[in-house]
Amino acid sequence: MAALLLSSRLPTATPPASTSAPRPSPRFIAFPVTTAEACRRRGCILASSATAPPGPTPAAAQPFRSLAPSETTVLVTGATGYIGRFVVRELLRRGHRVLAVARPRSGIRGKNSQEDVVADLAPARVVFSDVTELDALRADLSEYGPIHAAVCCLASRGGGVQDSWRVDYRATLHTLQAARSLGAAHFVLLSAVCVQKPLLEFQRAKLKFEDELAAEAARDPAFTYSIVRPTAFFKSLGGQVEVVKKGNPYVMFGDGKLCACKPISEENLASFIADCIFDENKANKVLPIGGPGKALTPLEQGEMLFRLLGREPKFIKVPIQIMDSVIWVLDGLAKVFPGLEDAAEFGKIGRYYASESMLVLDPDTGEYSDELTPSYGTDTLEQFFDKVIRDGMAGQELGEQTIF
Repeated sequence: MAALLLSSRLPTATPPASTSAPRPSPRFIAFPVTTAEACRRRGCILASSATAPPGPTPAAAQPFRSLAPSETTVLVTGATGYIGRFVVRELLRRGHRVLAVARPRSGIRGKNSQEDVVADLAPARVVFSDVTELDALRADLSEYGPIHAAVCCLASRGGGVQDSWRVDYRATLHTLQAARSLGAAHFVLLSAVCVQKPLLEFQRAKLKFEDELAAEAARDPAFTYSIVRPTAFFKSLGGQVEVVKKGNPYVMFGDGKLCACKPISEENLASFIADCIFDENKANKVLPIGGPGKALTPLEQGEMLFRLLGREPKFIKVPIQIMDSVIWVLDGLAKVFPGLEDAAEFGKIGRYYASESMLVLDPDTGEYSDELTPSYGTDTLEQFFDKVIRDGMAGQELGEQTIF
């Protein structure tokens, strides 16, 4: 997939029912949860400073799989995020009662007011709270129990070191603790396929929480979970559409074949996440998931874009070694100037996405596998590119992350 590059600014310290046609049945494979010990063997940092305080005693799990969707309440955190908004809409479409948690000022750089959020997520019940503060979250949700299931769509904004542990681990753990105190019997975690090769801080933070989630299910047989690990999102591959549309070349690293992905649309991913609520075949499993069709390299993505525009392909090939040099310099400076720690981490994130495929790793070969990466849905990247060419990237803003 195209590389994720450093934004032009460092992230701020601000915390982060109708009917439709039947959806195709997915084909998917499940992998065991990575244990903390295995994570340590791979060099993950399980920092004690990132450990949240013990949570409240869980309430009795609320059995729900025999109930109609209209009789179940689902808690959603990260409800105003890129995927969270679509998850809320899909759950509402299926008839669930939805309790959506949002920040008082949400959206990119806090541009959305509380009134905007309530209108956008209607008819879900919106609770404004701070997921990074467990006591506040529990207090704000206390009057809305019991709940039956929870979906966590939280993710750190830029992948900075401290922000990763604050959101991808601690705030996510708070979601679990608050949900359990309200009786949640099932928890769906939106993770990422890239955690299978953890070289970055946000990946380590996500893996640590995955361990916490599996441990909770081991303690209580009445509690289950689903860990959803999607590949690339459409919007992360759309950053160059407007640039190329204006006549500029498509930029890629190396020969454009260093990595590949099976991108999935936000609607299809939201549908898969909603499936996890009732589908017992998805319980207590790690579920990698991608979109339909074959895996695409950056070169193939660029060729697709030029074909849709009716133009001859024109590429700029950037040597990957340039990123290595930048990371080496930033790492060295960060040792002297700790304030540059995140800048160094952002460089590593860019390098990772420029060279690592967003596909399932074959445990036998250690190579990324198109065939082992499950497909779901019908939305294609070509359809997305065509829409962006016509309508632009409105609603697909990249926020703290930019692509080239």
